Amino acid sequence: MLIALLVPLSLAAMFFAATLVRAAMRRRAIPTFEAIALGAVTNFFDTLGIGSFAPTMAWFKFRKLVSDRLIPCTMIVGHTLPAMAQALIFLALLGVLIDPILLVGCVVAFLMGGLLGVPLVTRSRVWIVQTVVAFGLILAAILYGLANMHLMPGGGTATGLPMSLTILAMVASFVFGILLNFGIGNYAPTLVLLSLMGMDPRLCFPIMAASAGLTAAGAGIRYISIGEVDLKLAAGIAIGGIPAVLVAAFIVKSMSVELLRWLVIVVVLYAALVMLRSAFSGRRDEAAAMAYAPAE
Repeated sequence: MLIALLVPLSLAAMFFAATLVRAAMRRRAIPTFEAIALGAVTNFFDTLGIGSFAPTMAWFKFRKLVSDRLIPCTMIVGHTLPAMAQALIFLALLGVLIDPILLVGCVVAFLMGGLLGVPLVTRSRVWIVQTVVAFGLILAAILYGLANMHLMPGGGTATGLPMSLTILAMVASFVFGILLNFGIGNYAPTLVLLSLMGMDPRLCFPIMAASAGLTAAGAGIRYISIGEVDLKLAAGIAIGGIPAVLVAAFIVKSMSVELLRWLVIVVVLYAALVMLRSAFSGRRDEAAAMAYAPAE
């Protein structure tokens, strides 16, 4: 069963890498040093358990690197290959310990939700995307704070779940897959959910990484094909992220990230407030335009 995930993940990673390189070359999208550094930092700490989406979103907004509408899509494309590298590493190290039905079921459910979410985010108004992203940032800040205060669920020692909880985990994974398209990472929600169910927290990593990697590849290819991505930023994040994942997984392995989480909370909350303000302004402008639109 583990081979059934490792093989498609490896093939998907190669196909996605070829697609990204081809698109970047065709559009002459030269990765920026800032994007490479951002990818290295965020994916290094993502591998150690802090998450990459919220810090990346906050930096995008703080530096005004890309329009709000393209933030989720650009992040997904940029973090796909690093996430797939994490998935292959964690599956090889820990995947054999997990109940195969839970592992494959959650990954497939997340993939289905992720693919369904692509048209939702591309057809949504800008202010709707901004609002969802803002609340995702606030949720991330809350979870970071709970982790620092040691109020997150500690988890148990289970390697699998009863069928009823397995089905619940799959349904939740489907929802998390949809939310991924709005820039809401699956690390914290999946870790909290499975830990509350009694899973060993270490075994959440293969599920989270495999789900994110495979789903982001499918969604990312669609975003690249329709042009809903800043390729300079995405390619830079991928270039910086892959070696950072390898360093974190095989050399550093673990370190204290508590202080970093507090710093990230401040930046993330600032970005969320700015995003909400933009969303309210956009919604108000849209309402005003509709009020003054001539009747047909």
